[in-house]
Amino acid sequence: MRWLVRGGLGSLDYTIWYLIVGAIFILMALSGTVLQRLPLSSSMLYLAAGFLIGSSGLALLDFDPIDQAAIVERITEVAVIVSLFTSGLKLRVPLRDPLWRLPVVLAFGSMALTVGLIALIGVLALGLPLGAAILLGAILAPTDPVLASDVQVSGPRDRDRLRFTLTGEASLNDGTAFPFVMLGLGLLGLHEIGESGWRWLAVDVLWAIPGGLLIGGVLGTVAGNLILYLRRVHQESVGLDDFLALGLIALSYGVALLLHTYGFLAVFAAGLALRKIEERSSGSEQEPEDVMDAIPAEETAAVTATHPDTAAVYMTQSVLGFTEQLERIGEVAVMLMVGAMISTVAIPFAALWFVPLLLLGVRPVAAGIGTIGSAVTREQRAFIGWFGIRGIGSIYYLMFAIEQNLPDDTARLLTGITLAVVATSVIVHGISVTPLMRRYTEDGEDGEEQE
Repeated sequence: MRWLVRGGLGSLDYTIWYLIVGAIFILMALSGTVLQRLPLSSSMLYLAAGFLIGSSGLALLDFDPIDQAAIVERITEVAVIVSLFTSGLKLRVPLRDPLWRLPVVLAFGSMALTVGLIALIGVLALGLPLGAAILLGAILAPTDPVLASDVQVSGPRDRDRLRFTLTGEASLNDGTAFPFVMLGLGLLGLHEIGESGWRWLAVDVLWAIPGGLLIGGVLGTVAGNLILYLRRVHQESVGLDDFLALGLIALSYGVALLLHTYGFLAVFAAGLALRKIEERSSGSEQEPEDVMDAIPAEETAAVTATHPDTAAVYMTQSVLGFTEQLERIGEVAVMLMVGAMISTVAIPFAALWFVPLLLLGVRPVAAGIGTIGSAVTREQRAFIGWFGIRGIGSIYYLMFAIEQNLPDDTARLLTGITLAVVATSVIVHGISVTPLMRRYTEDGEDGEEQE
């Protein structure tokens, strides 16, 4: 990576970077409430800042995503797994609740349909071989759990059907897209799928998906119950919940990869399991905020963390607060890189028609089919079709594929199209989210889900 166009980094150059990083973090602190009132999103600001410091702007960062795919892959990987764990912690609805049906259908059925439609376009209109077309579909099919925070659930208390659906879908389809990534790579000769695809079906689908969910669920349950036992019975292991979050994320992700399952699904399931422990301890009728509000002001954190009635709530809320901060930092890092990459990579002419076709055609069709028979209103269905935000997950899958020795011409075409989709999604969804969600709230759709 060439951090500066001219030579190495001198003391003045380091000073400039300190100024840039400092200004961006101050902007994060100041912009939170302001952006809630404006047709803007924080991701738009970070994207613009990345483009400004890229080779087409101040030339402070000359970043070639093909050459530096390994670095981008690792950074986006960390950002996604933190976000998925955070999403799991926010979803307090019991797994047997009918509210889960729609996000599951969208994450599996609509996501697969999206991959198929994009692959068809890739073969017929872009001239891609089948494997590359399926790979493009898998890269662009998942919706994003990081950049979609403005339309996600606001916390464990939020049971709004629209926000719950978008949150659950984005959390699940970052993992359910992986089999199609592996299928595309296999058809390109870059992954072993077995004769007639038997190995792909057995390992990459039937084992890796449920295996990842099982591993994360077990580890989240064991770790959470162990910490609560030590706190309630022995008043030990109090504090440092940030290390619990980091440890559980890393452990569930690492074990899942070691056993050839999908780590994205494992960290999401670990977050869900931790929240499930809290729900079981506090009672499904009692909200975490209500439990915390009932604690006398004179109670210390140590007492709250070890009391049988509040220990589970204190643990999950502390972990959630920490991971939400990590999620925001990951968003900054990745959006800066995406902006810098856009200023370096040549965007193909085909992106002019492909991007609107994806956002205005493929996504609404796939989501519309997925919502058939569900209890959503017409407005909720339209919003689900529109808010299929593409972002960090797509960048990760792209870099993962490049690291598997994707042919250079294919890699550059897929990179140009993916960056165009992500940048457009960040801008158009960022502009539209505030007025549309305000309208949604004013129309009375916002609130407790209704069966």
